[in-house]
Amino acid sequence: MFRLAARCSSATGIMATAKTSPLPHDEPAAPVTIDDVRAAARRIEGAIVRTPTLYSKTLSGIAGAEVWLKFENLQFTAAYKERGALNTLLQLPAEQQRRGVIAASAGNHAQGLAYHGARLGIPVTIVMPVPTPTVKVQQTEGHAAEVILIGERFDDAQDRAIEIAAERGLTFVPPFDHPHIIAGQGTVALEMLEDVPAIDTLAIPIGGGGLVSGCAAVAKAASDGGHPIEVLGVQAELYPSMYAKLRGLKLPCEGDTLAEGIAVKQPGKLTFEMIRELVDDVLLVSERDLERAVSLLLQIEKTVVEGAGAAGLAALLGHPGRFKGRTVGLVLCGGNIDTRLLANVLLRDLARSGRLARLRIRLQDRPGALYGVTRVFQQEQVNIIDISHQRIFTSLPAKGLITDIECETRDAAHLERLIAALEREGYETTRVELA
Repeated sequence: MFRLAARCSSATGIMATAKTSPLPHDEPAAPVTIDDVRAAARRIEGAIVRTPTLYSKTLSGIAGAEVWLKFENLQFTAAYKERGALNTLLQLPAEQQRRGVIAASAGNHAQGLAYHGARLGIPVTIVMPVPTPTVKVQQTEGHAAEVILIGERFDDAQDRAIEIAAERGLTFVPPFDHPHIIAGQGTVALEMLEDVPAIDTLAIPIGGGGLVSGCAAVAKAASDGGHPIEVLGVQAELYPSMYAKLRGLKLPCEGDTLAEGIAVKQPGKLTFEMIRELVDDVLLVSERDLERAVSLLLQIEKTVVEGAGAAGLAALLGHPGRFKGRTVGLVLCGGNIDTRLLANVLLRDLARSGRLARLRIRLQDRPGALYGVTRVFQQEQVNIIDISHQRIFTSLPAKGLITDIECETRDAAHLERLIAALEREGYETTRVELA
């Protein structure tokens, strides 16, 4: 466990000028306690969905552990972020509610804050980077929020949001680094353990660290009460910010990760201290395991999750020995994934499993050559999806050509039988592999 040398100190998590209205914040002995989380649960009760925690028999068999899933993708905005946002809004003084709040976000925090702000009659302004997908802008505007597009990166949007907060006297609501946010997110674990007291391991995605901090506060209280619970954070390999900071390392945080919801380069100060105190370990997961986890959840549980929402399952797939024999609680923290991206993930998973394939076959450029190849496909009962020829950009002699054939098979064994049949007929065949 990452232990503090001294007791955690509190922090506001507000980065703004003196003109900005600060979030209310007392100075507790510990940043967030189980009592704070319980108070948050009472505060938000009835205004958020009490999502189910369900057992997955099939995923348990795959992982070699008892796997329980918390379906936070069933919230109205399809993400757990509503919890912390609502807990924060409800504790604002009347004058700050009247003036309104502002946040920088390109995703779930924006929608959660906008939705509950509109419901409570609190004006909400969201600053987003210019490249934010149009669908996210439209969804946020659909909750009556004012959306301002500025800059190319999240940091640009956040800097401008803080400036606007000072100019207009708005309250800046951070996405993770504040006790009210953390306490609200901790209600996820409170519900899980009420529903399934036998859980002894939590695998929680980490971006800025708000969710895992709140959940760890709940787990620590349960452990002190005689029910030890291990808390494991999960980060994408491309964005190991909290993992590196805890270990005193400098690792790059960049790249196009499927888990953009946890692609945070700079973790929170308060969340870092809580994670160092309360979390047992942080695991990194590959893009391949994230893709497989998204696909498995759709195929097996018939539920759509975004990359960040699948991070817990990706950890079970990538680190099976770490969870073997345990009773594991996973938080499907969000379901806001672009449909085209989801389609790509599913097709790539089919390709890796052998059900879709692209075969590169060397032929002689003469009449009937292609017919001979397709005859083998027909004999092996393999469906051809697409065929493309390459005569010019190839190292083959002028009378040779390369043919790429995309096909659909029943499984990996069926694909291997096809390749063996082609080679018996004298065709030089290679499989085009995915990264």
